[in-house]
Amino acid sequence: MKTASSIRNWSRPARVSEARINISNLRLRTFIGFNPEEKAKQQDVIVNAEIRYRADAAFVSDDEADALNYKNITKRMIDHIEQGRFHLLEKLTSDLVAIASESELVSFAEVRVDKPHALRFADSVSVTLSASRDQAV
Repeated sequence: MKTASSIRNWSRPARVSEARINISNLRLRTFIGFNPEEKAKQQDVIVNAEIRYRADAAFVSDDEADALNYKNITKRMIDHIEQGRFHLLEKLTSDLVAIASESELVSFAEVRVDKPHALRFADSVSVTLSASRDQAV
């Protein structure tokens, strides 16, 4: 069994892959849609996001100041959804991708927003958008 000290002494590989943060099934309510009944009553949305960033500094230092703060990102998403009114899933999804990729640490962000019960015979309708930033190595 490896001890904490033997793990700390482990030599790092030449290149470590990017960290992937996944936010799964964030369930919120907002005004979404352009029909009169959709404008009058909040509806459920489900948000899933993947955010990638180089975490080298974070795993070396074990200091939260070096990591991407996914709690703050999620809080900003929640506030935006709950305080907003949106006609289209595309607009809401685009806004959330912008929030997820705001930090310069982020190299890639993908957000999927589901609108449950939007269609009679479907569990949900969703829109997925992504953004990427070129990162110098």
